[in-house]
Amino acid sequence: MLWGRWVVRGRPLGTGGGPGPILAHPTPPCPFPQAKRPRCTPGLEGAEGRKDPGGLASFQRLPPELLDHIVSFLPVRDVVALGQTCRYFRQVCDSEGVWRRVCRRLCPRLRQEGTAGTRPWKRAAILNYTKGLYFQTFGGRRRYLSKSVAPLLSHGYRKFLPTKEHVFILDHSGTLFFLRNALVASAPGQLQWKRACRCLVLCRGAKDFTTDPRSDTAYRKYVYVLAAREQAMGPVPGRPCDCVEVYLQSTGQRVFKMTFHTSMKFKQLVLVGQETERSLLLLTEDGKIYSLMVNETQLDQPRAYTVQLALRKVSRCLPHIAVCAMASNQSSAAYLTGTGPGDLARSEPLTPHPQLLPGAVYFEVHAPGVYRDLFGTLHAFDPLDVQMPLALSLPAKILSCALGYNHLGLVDEFGRIFMQGNNRYGQLGTGDRIDRGEPARVHGLKRPLDIWCGLNHSLVLLRSGALGQDVLGCGCGAGGRLPGWPKGSATFVKLHVKVPLCASSLCSTRECLYLLSSHDIEGLPPYRELPSARAATPPDSPGAQACEQYLSQLRGCPTLAGRLAALKEAVGALPLLACQKDFLWGALELIRRAARPRSPPASS
Repeated sequence: MLWGRWVVRGRPLGTGGGPGPILAHPTPPCPFPQAKRPRCTPGLEGAEGRKDPGGLASFQRLPPELLDHIVSFLPVRDVVALGQTCRYFRQVCDSEGVWRRVCRRLCPRLRQEGTAGTRPWKRAAILNYTKGLYFQTFGGRRRYLSKSVAPLLSHGYRKFLPTKEHVFILDHSGTLFFLRNALVASAPGQLQWKRACRCLVLCRGAKDFTTDPRSDTAYRKYVYVLAAREQAMGPVPGRPCDCVEVYLQSTGQRVFKMTFHTSMKFKQLVLVGQETERSLLLLTEDGKIYSLMVNETQLDQPRAYTVQLALRKVSRCLPHIAVCAMASNQSSAAYLTGTGPGDLARSEPLTPHPQLLPGAVYFEVHAPGVYRDLFGTLHAFDPLDVQMPLALSLPAKILSCALGYNHLGLVDEFGRIFMQGNNRYGQLGTGDRIDRGEPARVHGLKRPLDIWCGLNHSLVLLRSGALGQDVLGCGCGAGGRLPGWPKGSATFVKLHVKVPLCASSLCSTRECLYLLSSHDIEGLPPYRELPSARAATPPDSPGAQACEQYLSQLRGCPTLAGRLAALKEAVGALPLLACQKDFLWGALELIRRAARPRSPPASS
């Protein structure tokens, strides 16, 4: 054939057989008008019409249908490289017909209903090409990253959770896979991946799943799955309803099932507390949080009983705030709201009270020791009301939160990392071992892909340039949990881990470090550029309106004492850090004392 001798040269995308870095950075739409395809010639004979002035036959002279068919046989990385050569090949390689053939070749059993988005076939092909689960064991002589045996029928990877001997993986189509007998003990006492493991489908229609939040996998006995099921009985049979199914992680057997009313639609679930008094928190689609008590010691008993679903106190006390995500640990829970201090709708009335401004992170702490480690004091801790939400004062919207046992990590909308809590082993990465009762920014790190907090160490997944990614860690290095740094570090250092190009999340246990690789082209970049300090604030922004309102109140106060009181109230309502508010309040108190009239000395 004529086209069998052609060689397409493109920019190299990396070494090895993995996907190139272009998959981690989707190409934006071309701002120039796309070139039209050449019309199909009556025949392929007659080389005079298929030669350019240089005397070489042009690959672009082939009929569009034939060119699409040829491109569909290329690997995914070569299709992306060919699309970067010129505008015409970009139009050819970006067509859904090409990606549909590529996706059929990668996943023959994938159907149209399993895809979603504006570019369903391209998204499905890249998701299945970049999917992978990698792990590296701690300790021993073998220090390299290994790829696990992954289910071939999965539609990309969205979330994973390792247990003591198994791994659970949730794909983008809502199928939860159970990798049974995946990890086995090797001769030196370490864990290794078993190539002959069994991959089973645990359930379909899953929305989310969770297990014991502690980093020690020995405590992860049950797996809780939030799924959508069709109602077999009831007033409207066949209508979908949400339910929570509990599976035994050792065998994958379902031991308990809770079904909710069809009007209750949930999107996330987390666990808090001990085994005998486990609290299951459920987040609805409209931002409300419900909870119910579960006793895991009685789940294996074959009996039916009714549990009470109650509205959590954070939703009762703050009914106007919608929660968008949750994070939990054994003794604490964090709630992230959907809007930040600058994201309020302009049509809403401005309320200059700090507790009514959405965008903060709200905490529940159930243990006094953990409360002391996180906030440095027990002043506001009430053991009789542990569900009272505590707000953190941060100047920007928080996008993600990671909870350790006694420390936490936050990432705001500008990609800045903040750490808070116990710093005995340097797990905050601030360069010292001083505890932080307030969020402290970690300088030098920005725009992380994922952040994870463990018992006494922290991990961050960062993009290093355009050709790779790195895993940075700080804290205690005992047991090999910080590869390459056995003595630990008080600052974030680069770990000796070979990270796959499209890694999106990470997780660590006592035995292994796990990296999940999956790239979604529909995922928009979550971070924004930090505005310049000299940039003028828009006059119609909520912050500017609040400042103008307080300034008008200051002008209306006739006395100096009234102005100082109004200024104190304004400082309390502004989105400032706690240390900044204390400094301003102290300065205003000194000004008030200095302005107090002094009585003249008594004459003798």
